[in-house]
Amino acid sequence: MRIAAPLKLTDEDRRQLEPWSRGRSTPQRLVLRSRIVLKAAGGLENRQIAEELGIRPNTVGLWRNRFALRGLKGIAKDAHRAGRKPSLDQSVVSTILDRTLHEKPEGETHWSTRNMARAAGVSHMTVQRVWKSHGLQPHRYRSFKFSRDVKFEEKLLDVIGLYRNPPVKAVVFSIDEKPQIQALERTQRILPLRSDMPQGISNDYKRNGTIDLFAALNILDGTAITQFHRRHTHKEFICFLKIIDSQVDAGLDIHVVLDNLSAHKTPEVPPMVSFPFHARQFVMGQHG
Repeated sequence: MRIAAPLKLTDEDRRQLEPWSRGRSTPQRLVLRSRIVLKAAGGLENRQIAEELGIRPNTVGLWRNRFALRGLKGIAKDAHRAGRKPSLDQSVVSTILDRTLHEKPEGETHWSTRNMARAAGVSHMTVQRVWKSHGLQPHRYRSFKFSRDVKFEEKLLDVIGLYRNPPVKAVVFSIDEKPQIQALERTQRILPLRSDMPQGISNDYKRNGTIDLFAALNILDGTAITQFHRRHTHKEFICFLKIIDSQVDAGLDIHVVLDNLSAHKTPEVPPMVSFPFHARQFVMGQHG
């Protein structure tokens, strides 16, 4: 009778197989395969392993050989199967794809699986499978906008250059503003939480107008510098730049990425802004 030779395991193989063989959250098929390999490495025959694990000897031989040929990858993942031949004629698939891409159903904005099924003479599940296999989703759309800024390419290269070729001894901030935040206040003070009563707040509030939030995100470490202003003009923006200047080490240049808001492009805020505090420059890189 032919006896299978014991499997040889490396220390790395054993460190991976032993947790798999005991894992509670590990897929049961992988637990079984790991136990087969470990027992085979211990010198047991296929018949003995099958009796201990309650499986057929053929199953033991299969995974013993798979591990011998491919190692851990051979038991961790099932072998590729060809599957059954497609039952749908290619001409039908081509018809569905062509009508989906180049036509619209009469009186409707887009194809659904059921109206395409009626048009193509197949089931709606067939249409769904064809769409899924080709990545088609007629019910969805994606919005876009082309910039009309004549200097868009120049600004784009300037901003991307900060990430692809970061400047030396510099810090990069991404600045944006959130205008028209409602400044609300409860009409009465908040009652504190107590053992027999939840926290209490009044059901109405008074409006204190609106307020604008200015925020600068440090691209390197994710910290933010913020400031509130009543208005949203270039004066408040320059004031915010001075706040950034005061909170950054004097030995670092400051690069700023911001949008094309009118307050950022006034003559008082040129692309290179120089402040006397630390004798350094703000390099303003606008994007579309």
